[in-house]
Formats: sequence, structure tokens, C-alpha cells
Amino acid sequence: MTLLSSAPGGAKAALSAPRTPAPAGRRRQGGVILAVPALVWYLLFMVGPLVAIFVIAALHWPGMLQPVSFAGLGNVRTVLADPVFADAVANTAVQLVVALPLMIVGAYMLGYYVAQRPPGHRFLRYLLFIPGLISTPAKAMVFYAVLSPDGLFNGFLDTVGLSSLTDAWLASPSTALACLIVLDVWSGIGFTAVLFAARLGSVPDEIGEAAQLDGAGHWRAMWRIHFPVIRDFVGVVTMLQFLWTLFGSAQNVLLLTQGGPGSSSTTLSFLVYQKAFIAADLGYSQTVGVFLFLVGLAGLLTIRRVFRQNY
Repeated sequence: MTLLSSAPGGAKAALSAPRTPAPAGRRRQGGVILAVPALVWYLLFMVGPLVAIFVIAALHWPGMLQPVSFAGLGNVRTVLADPVFADAVANTAVQLVVALPLMIVGAYMLGYYVAQRPPGHRFLRYLLFIPGLISTPAKAMVFYAVLSPDGLFNGFLDTVGLSSLTDAWLASPSTALACLIVLDVWSGIGFTAVLFAARLGSVPDEIGEAAQLDGAGHWRAMWRIHFPVIRDFVGVVTMLQFLWTLFGSAQNVLLLTQGGPGSSSTTLSFLVYQKAFIAADLGYSQTVGVFLFLVGLAGLLTIRRVFRQNY
């Protein structure tokens, strides 16, 4: 409907009536249409590979171009009876139990220190972020140069008169896994500390000032005041580092130890790679992948329960 009204000077101005809003059903239909590409992408690249893991785990598939047969639970029995799988489970458990608390606790303390804005805190943020900017092969090469038999660490021990403590750290069954854990912690602690510092920086200053007026020192303020405030964020960061340690350890193992000596540094994620691309046993590989998926899911649910807010 169009109305004509008189304007100054005798001109006519057309006033349009307000448009009637589209019905709710039509808006909902438009939203569904816009969501279709994202839904298709999710089904193809998220749900599809997950279903494929369970399907391949039930097959006997000795290589990409080899005939496929149904194995049922045969792959599960093979995996559970394999001592290498038992070693991989133990190594992965040790890696998570040691690396994850060290990384989260150390990163939180570093992040709290940076959030207090000490002298040079901006430079310290960049310094902590450096390991996250270095590629994984480059970090592996640095650790190899330090821990090889004629590397920097053994050279340092020789210099200070402790040559009896030198060892082939990456080639020793007793130290290979520990070296990988050190690499995981060094790679993740700085980046995680920067995340914590950013979150702690958004906490109102009044909370810290009130804690100081009550006589709380930095240690008490860090753990009894600030930690409960960002407890949910700590849970999210712990989930991310848990998934990275669980699923991302294969690349460090591949670059530094190849799972050895023997299976002393073989982890579950590396075992998936080894069986799929070296041993060409896709059924075994994806059976381990199913187990890895279930461990990851259980770990995420546990972390979420532990770090959920209590108020």
C-alpha cells in the first residue's frame, strides 16, 4: 500500500507501508537450506571416516590392492594377543599420566606469571609461543642434535666430568619414551601458557585486589582464587592437550625412534600408522584405531566431569 502526502513546496512524497515479516516457517526453511552444505561436509568428512574405521576393523585387508574378506572379531583377538599392542597401551598410558599434568600445571603457572604483567611480559609471551611456530620435523631435529650419542647433552656431561652418565638417549629402551615425553611437554607448554595468560587477563582486577586485601599471597591467589574462576577453560585446554598427546604422538615417534628400541617407545597412534603403512595390515590398524577412539572418548568425558564448574 502506497500513500501520497504533501511535502513543502507542493511536492508529493510516497510513503511505503512497513513490510510484513516473512512467516516463521519460511525463515526456518531458509535456515535449513543454508545449513545443508555444512551438514553434507560433516557427514562426508567427519561421520564418514568414523564409520569407515569400524567397518575396516571387521575386515581382513592385507593391503590397499589386495582382496578383502570379512574377519569379524578376528582382528580384535589378534590385537589383544599381540605383545606389541600391550606395550603400546602401557607407553601411551605413561605418556598421558606424565606429560599431561606436567604440561597443564606448568603452563597454568607460567600463564599466571605472565598475566601479572611483570617487566618484559610482552617479550615473554612471544618467547613462550616460539615452540608453537616451529614445525614438527624441525623440533625433532633439534632434539636429535641434543640427545644423539655425540650430541650436545652428552657433550655437556663430558665437559662437567659426568661422562659416566652419557647414554644413547633415543636408542636406549629405558630412556627413549622419556625423551619423547620431554619433547611433548616442551612443544606444548609455552603455547598453552599463552592461552592461560590470555584467559587470566580477562579476569576482573577486583578479584585479585580483594585477595590481596585478605592477605592472600600469589600461590594462594593462583590456586584458590583464579583457578576456580577459569576452571571451565582449564578443562577445555586439558581436553585439547589430551587429544594432541593421544593422537599426535605418532609423528614424534616416527621422526626420532621409529617405535624402538623394540617396542619400548611405540604408542597407540604410531601403531596405527605402522600397521597400516608399513605392515600393510589395515584391519589390525583400524582395530587399534577403534580402541584409540574409545580411549579418547572416555578421556574427554572424564576430563569434562573433573573440570566442570560446581556452582
